[in-house]
Amino acid sequence: MELDRELLKRIQAIFSEFTPQKLTRNPCIVEAEQVVRMIKEKQPFVILDIRTPLEQEFIAPRLKDTLYIPMHELFKEENLEKLPKDRTIIVLCHTDRRATAVVIALRLLGFGNTFVLKDGIKGLAERIGKDIYRELL
Repeated sequence: MELDRELLKRIQAIFSEFTPQKLTRNPCIVEAEQVVRMIKEKQPFVILDIRTPLEQEFIAPRLKDTLYIPMHELFKEENLEKLPKDRTIIVLCHTDRRATAVVIALRLLGFGNTFVLKDGIKGLAERIGKDIYRELL
């Protein structure tokens, strides 16, 4: 296998930004309990749900007041323009794997106030309890 050296340089430049010092100063993960507290305190933030339509239909429905843009459509210019630049964005998927990749890309694009919901919507439902979770639907 021959490496694409130009692509490798670009990838290296991207990931060199994620130093331990930078990640410690500006962690990219929020816990379910933090999100519930932010909702109760009416803090200005947006939940960005990047799950597929099938995931929403069969696994867990959308939360209230959520911006829904599936991951495969998010990086179109018209969809990026829908993201607020002046508020925190919490990205969620089913667990948190895809959300992590999306947060890395969004931060590189200048959305520095972007965070992953740890364990995704699945973890949210498990960790905060059914009653509170139902209030969010």
